[in-house]
Amino acid sequence: MKRYPRNMTGYAATPPDAAWPNNAKIAVQIVLNYEEGGENCILHGDAASEGFLSEITNAQPWPGQRHWNMESIYEYGARAGFWRVHRLLKDTPVTVYGVATALARAPEQVAAMQAAGWEIASHGLKWIEHKDMDREAERSQIREAIRLHTEVTGTPPRGWYTGRCSMNTVDLAAEEGNLAYIADSYADDLPYWVRAGGKDQLIVPYTMDCNDMRFAIQAGFTDGRQFEGYLKDSFDTLYAEGQAGSPKMLSIGLHCRLTGRPGRAAALKRVLEYFRSHADVWFTTRAAIADHWAARHPPEAGPRPSEMDRAAFVAQFGGVFEHSPWIAEAAFDLELGPTHDTATGVHSALARVFRSASEEARLGVLTAHPDLAGKLSAAKRLTAESTAEQASAGLDALTDAERARFTTLNDAYSARFGFPFIIAVRDHDTASIMAAFERRLQNDRDTEFAEACRQVERIAALRLAEKLGR
Repeated sequence: MKRYPRNMTGYAATPPDAAWPNNAKIAVQIVLNYEEGGENCILHGDAASEGFLSEITNAQPWPGQRHWNMESIYEYGARAGFWRVHRLLKDTPVTVYGVATALARAPEQVAAMQAAGWEIASHGLKWIEHKDMDREAERSQIREAIRLHTEVTGTPPRGWYTGRCSMNTVDLAAEEGNLAYIADSYADDLPYWVRAGGKDQLIVPYTMDCNDMRFAIQAGFTDGRQFEGYLKDSFDTLYAEGQAGSPKMLSIGLHCRLTGRPGRAAALKRVLEYFRSHADVWFTTRAAIADHWAARHPPEAGPRPSEMDRAAFVAQFGGVFEHSPWIAEAAFDLELGPTHDTATGVHSALARVFRSASEEARLGVLTAHPDLAGKLSAAKRLTAESTAEQASAGLDALTDAERARFTTLNDAYSARFGFPFIIAVRDHDTASIMAAFERRLQNDRDTEFAEACRQVERIAALRLAEKLGR
């Protein structure tokens, strides 16, 4: 069974109403990454020095050696940068991504975080790369991170962000932590649910664009005004979307050793003043966003199409294309995934099978459809779907004259084309159906065969929308 785990659809064109508290037009969520003292360092038992996110251009790990300059840059973040950022944000809700070993080496900073009422989420045990880590080794690190975090802060973390993660991180964090959210994603402007660790897990996605890490990479910000301008543009776009009725979340990522430098802190100060000059802005923590989302938009109940076994999938969707379960059977074997767990997604899979079938097979689907207001309808032998569809257009309440006219048209159409007249009746009423009937009788067979196939697909789309509601 082919299954593609990535969801490339998300909320598509109709994201849910975030309904932020007090009718806020935007949720502004500021993260302060506290990593200083948790980075790669020989003193920490690592194989090499740190080489990531510093002022040193093209820094490389030094195997087996301490790196004095790198260590002192990280020390700046703890000794000076943290306090400068703290002065700017101590009255603002903030989420700290705290590396557990860094927090253990920062009693003064942890006390200041807690006095400010900041949320302290887990940023893993150490600020190191996990992509090549054995699954069970990473699980052990996550367990120890939660244990140490709880020991240092007094409570277990409600949120998780590894950052330099592996393909196993989200599943393992969901399994090991009783977490309100995981932030190891950059996939959306709103929280969303995934299946991870054998349960529904809320993801509150993070950011790499509104992130001061771009001061430390080649294709990044060179001065504070670039950072400031980008944050303001991001805010303005999302704020306007909120005013238009679709509120979103603006995540901003900061690091003590980066934004904590004077020239960059000045930009942060101006950005905060700009944000605060607007009404209906919700400054909040990620935990508060997670709690709000879980209450307002809980995970959807019921089986997901991509998780069904073959029998359940065919039972559920085998009648969507009239009396043609073979379409659902073949669709089940396609590369389905969470992006197909919607009416549009299932329709795409079914329609692909129908479109690639032989003309003979597609003709079989057409001839499986009943005449409109025909003998099967009179004998009450239609499928439940067809009965409801024909009733929706008033075809179950025709006058004798209308019924006679439909009979004449059905006979003429079948004689001309070799299959019954098919139309998505939920898009029409009796009069427009009659008009389409007479108009389409003038088509050549190839044109009408193509039109009948399009109508079959439209009927399937309407049936799926009714079944799945999304």
